[in-house]
Amino acid sequence: MLSEEQVRDIAKLARIKLTDEEVSKFSKQLTSVLGYVDILGEVDTENVKETSQVTGLANVMEKDEIKKSQSTREELLGCSELAVDSNQVRVMNAIK
Repeated sequence: MLSEEQVRDIAKLARIKLTDEEVSKFSKQLTSVLGYVDILGEVDTENVKETSQVTGLANVMEKDEIKKSQSTREELLGCSELAVDSNQVRVMNAIK
């Protein structure tokens, strides 16, 4: 069974905040899910061809072309909830 510490580590990696009650609950649930995943390891896949997709489509891409914008710069700037300064959206400096 996954320990509460392991569940907290997984939640931290997923950037999820959990209460103590949720940690206890998910410890049991995650252990159960991982048990099912272990069962898949017992399946013989020796002669099974790799499948990356099943639709039959290959290399489906749109043509790379420049399209004229449907909105003007002023319209787009007008939609911003942030301050606009010198025709640019002002954002906070992320570097500390």
